[in-house]
Amino acid sequence: MDLLVSPAGVQEAKYALSADIIDVKKPSEGSLGANFPWVISEIKSMTEKPVSAAIGDYDFRPGGASQGAFGAACAGADYVKVGLMFEGDENALEFIKSVTKAVKWKFPEKTVVIASYADYDRVDAISPFDMAPLAAKAGADIAMIDTAVKDGKGLFDFLNEEELLKFTNTNRELGLKTALAGSLKFEDLDILKRIDPEIIGVRGMVCGGDRSAVIREELVQKAMTMVR
Repeated sequence: MDLLVSPAGVQEAKYALSADIIDVKKPSEGSLGANFPWVISEIKSMTEKPVSAAIGDYDFRPGGASQGAFGAACAGADYVKVGLMFEGDENALEFIKSVTKAVKWKFPEKTVVIASYADYDRVDAISPFDMAPLAAKAGADIAMIDTAVKDGKGLFDFLNEEELLKFTNTNRELGLKTALAGSLKFEDLDILKRIDPEIIGVRGMVCGGDRSAVIREELVQKAMTMVR
């Protein structure tokens, strides 16, 4: 299980370099808010570890999302991550296919992460369980669950261990990896280790519980020790 940590900028990324994956995003622009391409590029130059980049929480705009995905890949992201903030299997499949093609077209070695939300019913979005088979069909690599609304409620407020274990195992059957995130806490790590997704994503946990605060290097190291 790899630890992905999400700094909001270049300076903060310096405190996150002990994580397995450095995830570039802009928390002020949403759960999966997109940061600037030059920030992705500079953070990529700081580490030999994989760099992930969120491109946004999207409504049904496959063209715009495809441009964002291609831009993130060109800027140096090894993982390109997008959130589906809309409903409908047909639209979701078209959207995921478009984003996946935008990345794989020039960068077949890069990883496409499709995210949906544990609190999908609060934002009228597709459920993770409906999204994952579509991600597999479209050729994406990782199915992710995050939380859309950052109001103190986390992943386990909406989905229990049994549901998340089923999601993770089903993804493996589909040929997908799993990433889990959503206001995770240190006390969640034992449960997450039992579920055993390939990746867990954190920010608030390593900011002392407040995702709007600054990442603390010692908390990243603590999380790495606990994950291992």
